[in-house]
Parts: sequence; structure tokens; C-alpha cells
Amino acid sequence: MPNPRSTSKSTPLWLGAALIALLLMASAVGLYRYTSAPDTQGEPMGGPIELSSTHGDFSLTQLEEDQLAVVSFGYTYCPDVCPMNQAVKKQALAQLTPEQRARVVPLLISVDPERDTLERLREYTGFFGERFIGATGSQAELEELAERYGVIWRRVEAKDSAMEYTIDHSASLYLVNRTGDIVQRVLYSPTSSALVSALNTHLAR
Repeated sequence: MPNPRSTSKSTPLWLGAALIALLLMASAVGLYRYTSAPDTQGEPMGGPIELSSTHGDFSLTQLEEDQLAVVSFGYTYCPDVCPMNQAVKKQALAQLTPEQRARVVPLLISVDPERDTLERLREYTGFFGERFIGATGSQAELEELAERYGVIWRRVEAKDSAMEYTIDHSASLYLVNRTGDIVQRVLYSPTSSALVSALNTHLAR
């Protein structure tokens, strides 16, 4: 089993450059917008997460008692919300102490298993940090997991685009412990302040 504190290989320069260009362009023209589907109503159940990942077979039970996973759902071809969510995680980690940082496991769950292979996820998440984990599963596994976490996602055909399709999806971040309890849901934001506040609150307990 992988150690959530372990590291991964470096990311190709082309991917890093492309993501940096995307974020800079969005910042310059004010394109940080909420384009994904809203979360479901009510409180999500949460629960176990067991998926194939860029760090081997991942399970929340691999986390230590004092660790929290920062979980987001998305896909690597997402043009804005997903790279921003990962950037927010990266910014939040940078504002924590080294001791706090070691207790946070950033996890992206891809809802695009058709295109997001583990190799592509490894390249994508590696840009944001060596400890970032990308995971995915079968369509059935992802649908069951998304339902428990109150995540809405749907495929949208993109007839006038170079991509065959995009995916509308919920964009909240979830702070989850090793038993699958959602200790807090953080709504999507292009800034890291809400996530930093939530992490500081729960890591202090």
C-alpha cells in the first residue's frame, strides 16, 4: 500500500507550462468562474474511498489517525475549475506549518475514466506537488462514490470543440478523515482562504 506522505516522479515541462499559462490567462481576463454543476442538496454521507491511484491502490484507511484528505472530484481536461481547485490546495499547503502539511493528503478523483489514465493523472497531479494523488475507478464505482459524497457530474458532448466532450461537475472540496467522515465541505473558491481556515480548525483538534 502507498504511504500518503510519500513522493512521486517529477512532471513533464510541457504540462507545467500549459497549466501555468492557463492560470495566468484566467487571472488576467477574470475567467475564474463557477462553471460546474452544483452540489446536491442536504448533507453528503461520505464513507470509504478505495480506488486505483497514482500512488498504488488508495484507501482512506491508509491515512494516519491525525491526517485529513482534501478530496476534490474532476478531470484533467477540465479547462478552469479543476486546475484552480488543485492550485488552491497547493496554496493552502504552502500556508501551513511543516507539521500540519504532513497531515494533509491532497486527492483528486477523476470522473473521466475514459480519458484519465493513471499515467495522465500522475503527470497532471505531479505539477501541483509530489504528494498530490490522482485516483479513478470504473463508471459504477465513481457513480456510487459520487452519490455518497453528494457530487453531481454529467458528460456534455462538445460538437464544436477539439475535445469530444466535457464534464460538468460539482466543485466543492471535502475534508475527510480515515474513516470516511466528512469533517467539513469547503465550497469552490479561486482563493485559498476558506480551505486554510478549515484546515487550521480541524488540524488543531
